[in-house]
Amino acid sequence: MIQEFKDFIAKGNVLDMAVGIIMGTAFTAIVNSVVEDLLMPIITGLTAGVDFSDPVSYTHLTLPTICSV
Repeated sequence: MIQEFKDFIAKGNVLDMAVGIIMGTAFTAIVNSVVEDLLMPIITGLTAGVDFSDPVSYTHLTLPTICSV
């Protein structure tokens, strides 16, 4: 098992794994930023004033009126 670990390190797979971890961390940060800064304001705008602790209050959701015609 020790020899297999030494072979694993010698092949450069550790560098590949490190790059993958760094890319995964960066991708996580990008996804979190998009969700918090783009999606959540839209969802909040569509469901403004809805109390989700009471199931009756959000069973009949309607879209807010943006402009009247």
